[in-house]
Amino acid sequence: MSPRNRLDRLLPRPLSHVVVTEVAATPAEHRRRRRVVATTAVAGAGLLGASLSTAPGSREFYLSTAAVAGVWSVGGLASGPLHLGWIENRDATLRRPILTPVATGVAAFGVFYAGALLTRRVPLLGDAVARVLRFAHEGEDRRVLATTLANGVGEEIFFRGALYAALGGRNPVARSTAVYTLATATTRNPALVLAAGVMGTLFGLQRRASGGLQAPLITHTVWSALMVRYLPPLFRGASRARAIATAPGPTTRLAPGR
Repeated sequence: MSPRNRLDRLLPRPLSHVVVTEVAATPAEHRRRRRVVATTAVAGAGLLGASLSTAPGSREFYLSTAAVAGVWSVGGLASGPLHLGWIENRDATLRRPILTPVATGVAAFGVFYAGALLTRRVPLLGDAVARVLRFAHEGEDRRVLATTLANGVGEEIFFRGALYAALGGRNPVARSTAVYTLATATTRNPALVLAAGVMGTLFGLQRRASGGLQAPLITHTVWSALMVRYLPPLFRGASRARAIATAPGPTTRLAPGR
């Protein structure tokens, strides 16, 4: 066998190929999962919206975002068994997804970075991105990264783990992405909602193809880490301009009784 053919056999199949590995839940287990998922979705979405209403870099920001990650993770794990999933190579062997989701996360970041260069020219989206990135600008780097990764893991445990399983076989990719996008809409930030729709679809397709949450979890954390590290410098000037524009002026400061 030629090296080219050997390499081709080791490549993973496309996202359209589904690896069936999950064990079907009993009706009672499914009903319980759906109850836990519904409660968690409401609580998590409310906390998510509140977390981005706090001051960037503040104690309240870190506590509230940690609470959001905790709700997604605990609710997802409490809903029932979750599966890591498999990737099938072209030679029909199964393996845990690691390298492929890492490469997918890097590629997704590249697409978003290119999009960010264009987004800066669109006032509505550029301003929305700058508002989000204020939390990276004004926060401590390690804490912001830890918060971002914790929420990425929590979101995958819940949305591509518990929620996806609770939806059953009726178009779970589109439906789980819709719920993910609606939950993100509580932030009232169009850039985050758009990202949730795009990445939620990708994560859902990974979940469907692999039969578990390991692939979307790895892709999500790689993508998030790169976004936090390399995107803020593109919008630093816009973020500072917004902070100056929204700061209280001399008239406001001289009129404390208002």
